[in-house]
Parts: sequence; structure tokens; C-alpha cells
Amino acid sequence: MTDIKEVRTTRHEQGREQRVATFKATQLIWLLLGFLVAAIALRVVFKLIDVNAANPFAGLLYAVTDLFVAPFSSLIGAPAAGGMVLEISSIIAIAVYLLIGWALVRIVYLLFYRPRGSVSVRQTSVSEHTPPPTP
Repeated sequence: MTDIKEVRTTRHEQGREQRVATFKATQLIWLLLGFLVAAIALRVVFKLIDVNAANPFAGLLYAVTDLFVAPFSSLIGAPAAGGMVLEISSIIAIAVYLLIGWALVRIVYLLFYRPRGSVSVRQTSVSEHTPPPTP
């Protein structure tokens, strides 16, 4: 004689898909912002240690980050000694972009995040009873 009992549980949570999408969108914003901030920070270090601007990697980094640092370039002077330059405007750009990223994440949460609602759980029990084999 064999007794088999199987319990199947299904769980449905309203708004879960939207919360996951909101989470992924905010993670994408932070990822892109992280790349931008890292590039500008690397630019600050390169300028500070007087990296050769004719180097292809340094030239590419300067060209890409110029677009994002340009609005802040005339904000404050950059102290220099020899060929080394401390780009304070780039540091300000990092702070401003971090604030903009934080604000974007908060706006995404405000517009699209749905708080956790009720969770419905449904359990189904299936029992099977197999009679003993006959001799």
C-alpha cells in the first residue's frame, strides 16, 4: 500500500513585476552613473599626474569626459604646478552628476514603485492511495 501526498503552493503578489522593473531601472541608472563618475575621476587623476595627452587611451578619456565636464570648466580656476593640474571643476562635476543620479532614482521610485500589497497563497493537496497488489 502506497500513500502519496503532494502539496502545491502558488503565490501571487500584486505589483511584483512592476517593483522588479523599477529596481532594474534604478540599477541601470546607478551603473551608467558609476561609469561616468569613474571616467571623470580617472580624468582628474590623469590630469593630476600629468599623463601624456597624446596617448590614445588618455586622449579618448579626455574626449569622452570633455562633453560632461564642459559645463563646469569655467566655474572655477584649476591650480597648476608644472604640467600637473588639479581640475576642481571636474570634482564639482562628479558631485553634481551624483546628485542628478540620486534625484533620477528617487523620481523613478516615486513614479513607478508600488508598495507591497496583499499576497495570496493557494495550496492544493493531492492524495493518492494505491491499493495493495492482489496475490
